[in-house]
Amino acid sequence: MSLLTTVMEHSLDDGYAEAAKAKGSAGPYRLPGTSRGRLMLALGLALAATVVTVGAVNTHEAAPALAKERDALIHRVNDATRAADRLQHQVEEDRDKVAAAQQQALQTGDGGLAELAAQTGTAAMTGPGVKLVIEDASGTGAGGNVSDPRNAEGFRNSGRLKDHDLQYVVNGLWQAGAEGISVNGQRLTALSAIRAAGDAILVDNRPLVPPYTVLAIGNGPQLAAGFQDNQGGRYLKIIQDSYGIKYALSVQKSLTLPAALGVTLRWAQPVVPTPTASASASASASVSAAPSTSAPPSPTSTRTGVATP
Repeated sequence: MSLLTTVMEHSLDDGYAEAAKAKGSAGPYRLPGTSRGRLMLALGLALAATVVTVGAVNTHEAAPALAKERDALIHRVNDATRAADRLQHQVEEDRDKVAAAQQQALQTGDGGLAELAAQTGTAAMTGPGVKLVIEDASGTGAGGNVSDPRNAEGFRNSGRLKDHDLQYVVNGLWQAGAEGISVNGQRLTALSAIRAAGDAILVDNRPLVPPYTVLAIGNGPQLAAGFQDNQGGRYLKIIQDSYGIKYALSVQKSLTLPAALGVTLRWAQPVVPTPTASASASASASVSAAPSTSAPPSPTSTRTGVATP
């Protein structure tokens, strides 16, 4: 308790108290009494005043220059912004002109740009053709495995349509004279790819869900007869008989194929071939002399070993 009492009564250290007492006894601050001291004080005050005056003068003189530079930068920014706005406006006008010219060319129906856009897949196509619906074999589950457990090894997914099966079918339709083809609403172009990801079939990286509806525009009766007689049709008949895959082919009076997604016709020019009589004769002779070496795969062969057409 004595320690606490001492701390409370003497909160200030004795050394601090003595220093404060000595400072009080010295009296207030006084100017130096000697002439040398007064001279040094005057020089110090004059130097400080000079520094402050020079700083103020420099700031005042630099202010107009900084303001001019700032105004110049603002004018440059405004000029560049106006130039960019003019260029953007010009780009939009040119784009509208190109779109109008393309739309006018497409509406002419003279077989020029409209026909090229339809044939390349960048525009929708309407006309007669055939409809081919392909379904997986009965008993094939959603995961692709047949319900019979005896088919689990060696014949896994044998009742499901595979990507190379669909490739054979599409190439057979092209060979039969199809002018445009779509699979489950996906338009095929020269850049299209039919691939597989696990059990799913991808067309242009978009998964398809069975049944697979293949629409082909062309001369309906000739297209159907040509497809059934060529390699694609025979291959489809083989996998139907061997694996139970079902399909139905019908002639349609009118079909509509959508335009391909992500494909733009940037530049195209129709080319009209003008072969001479001798060139035509030699071409026909070479075609008739070339024997057909293609043959459908054997029904007993495993479909996973069929080469991609």
